[in-house]
Amino acid sequence: MTAPIRDPLRLYACDIVAGFGLLTRIPVPFTAPRPEGVWAWPLVGLVTTGLALAVGAGLQAAGVSVGVAAAAVIALQAALTGGLHEDGLADCADGFWGGHDKARRLEIMKDSRIGSYGGIALTLALLMRWSALAALMSAGAWGLALAPALLSRAAMGLVMAALPNARAGGLSAGHGRPPLPQALAGSALALALGLIVAGWAVLALALVAGIMVAALAMVARAKIGGQTGDVLGAAQVIAEIAALAAATSFLK
Repeated sequence: MTAPIRDPLRLYACDIVAGFGLLTRIPVPFTAPRPEGVWAWPLVGLVTTGLALAVGAGLQAAGVSVGVAAAAVIALQAALTGGLHEDGLADCADGFWGGHDKARRLEIMKDSRIGSYGGIALTLALLMRWSALAALMSAGAWGLALAPALLSRAAMGLVMAALPNARAGGLSAGHGRPPLPQALAGSALALALGLIVAGWAVLALALVAGIMVAALAMVARAKIGGQTGDVLGAAQVIAEIAALAAATSFLK
């Protein structure tokens, strides 16, 4: 049996590495995630979206149109995360609206095939994200484009802490529900980093994202009695799009 890590700094470092191992395709040393590690998830958004935006900025500087650059940002984000969150959104759309009871909805969500509801949700999500990103990148509002990635990862931890697991197995149940203080610490970290990159506008972005994620949480509780890994993925996508849309209102 592996001895528990008692050094706080090493424990926090392991939380960060575990977050990247869980939420991205970036090769990192295997570190078993612990429920308390959700505080570090905004850092995953900072790195993955920061890298994607840097590529987008480079493409714009090279003369590539902002529309193509924004599409490249989204493509790189999906490559870095393996489309994990988008898959959750599509599964939730199919399951929530395609099943007549909890058992059937969970069965549909577990099916790897995508249905009409999932296809529509995914298409709309990509279009809204691309539209908002293109507007922000065209204006050079890089901080406003980055902050939603921080807030949306924090939203996942909050949903995970607030709702019970809807099924006994799966990614979310296997990870374990985080204590609320650690989920709130993730939100505090996201807001602090958001203040640095986007200023006080991040508070408005957080409010809009929070409202949308709260609505999703209520639907998830009504439809399947709690949350799953798919619900967490949907929460990330919805929170990010909501915050990106709100960010465009700050453009002059």
